[in-house]
Amino acid sequence: MAATIQEQVVQAFEIVKDEQIAAPIEIVFEAILEQMGPMNSTPEKPMPMKLEAWPGGRWFRDLGDNTGHFWGLVQAIKPPSLLEIFGPLFMSTPAVSNIQYRLTEENGLTRLRFIHRAMGWIGEADRGVDVGWTDLMVRIRTASETKRDRR
Repeated sequence: MAATIQEQVVQAFEIVKDEQIAAPIEIVFEAILEQMGPMNSTPEKPMPMKLEAWPGGRWFRDLGDNTGHFWGLVQAIKPPSLLEIFGPLFMSTPAVSNIQYRLTEENGLTRLRFIHRAMGWIGEADRGVDVGWTDLMVRIRTASETKRDRR
């Protein structure tokens, strides 16, 4: 049996997003956990996830019957100002990601700084991830402002 060996290039990328959200920091942090967890979705369909919000907690998609997809582990969490996760995320390749949500509040607005850094063998399909993060930021903003209005 012959083996095929192909050289691959290790790639890296960084996505940075800065958002101002008109809601208190606690509400925005709560919305992040919900939108990454049970309320998670793609633009096409719901995709609920489980996010164990403690150091070492898992972020994964539970499909039932011990099936699913592991996305990452909570590296750091300091409610309501920091959530950091590392892992393969959506990539089924030898790649690793780090995502950070850093929040600060000033004058009733919350600044949300989001960073996604990844490196490894990153296929073409995984390089257009900015669309998914943009959708998530819109959902976080909408959920935060809706929660603010209900309180």
